[in-house]
Amino acid sequence: MTFLSFIQKTISLRRNQYNFEMKQEEQLLGNIVARDFRAASVLSSAGLDFCCGGSKTLDAACREKGIRTEEILEKLADLENQPVIPGRNFNEWQPDFLADYIVNVHHSYIRKTLPDLLFYTDKIMNVHGDRHPELKEVARLFSKLSKELLLHLDREEQVLFPAIREAMRTKSPEAIETIAGELPGMNDEHEFVGGTMDKINEITGGYKVPEDGCNTYAVTFRLLQEFEEDIHIHVHLENNILFPKSLNLQI
Repeated sequence: MTFLSFIQKTISLRRNQYNFEMKQEEQLLGNIVARDFRAASVLSSAGLDFCCGGSKTLDAACREKGIRTEEILEKLADLENQPVIPGRNFNEWQPDFLADYIVNVHHSYIRKTLPDLLFYTDKIMNVHGDRHPELKEVARLFSKLSKELLLHLDREEQVLFPAIREAMRTKSPEAIETIAGELPGMNDEHEFVGGTMDKINEITGGYKVPEDGCNTYAVTFRLLQEFEEDIHIHVHLENNILFPKSLNLQI
């Protein structure tokens, strides 16, 4: 992704985010969740990607999936009758606070979970791979994802997030330039991670354990599903909230 295309995408997100008169079906998926985090469960259960696919309108995303937009709108409207999740209005958080939250919650989860998943995906491949050859592709994809993702986390923690904190404190031109230079690549890496987990989801039939699958097989698929769900929230917080807010620091 070029810097110009990233800026255009971000401007679209920000304009859409604050256009409260826009019909909900015309709003971007990422902004629907940014304004009300409860919507994440509605979109996820329908298979609508609000993280890497957050720049699509609700109507366009529904049409791609063959889902009635009216059905999703009804479920989103029902959220008004449910309690608000305390402390989860991420859109109101300052960028430095949100960056710290992402490191302490999502980065920590990834660093803790990756070794277990690498072990388990390799183990079930060795035990069940002859009968379920798709497990070889799952193990290969996850191994590649693990290497790329750890490099991505390091760069966020060592380069991007410190620049965000510095820009908030001092409006440093160097920090702002660093942010602008880092974001397009970060967005591309998110696309890779999200796309890889989509492939694993598809290969495993939505993490469906076969009848001859053992307990380790079931545990592995449950952990993969939890990992994918966490990635969706993690990428949403960055793509749809943190990154646009960070670009606004230069204003």
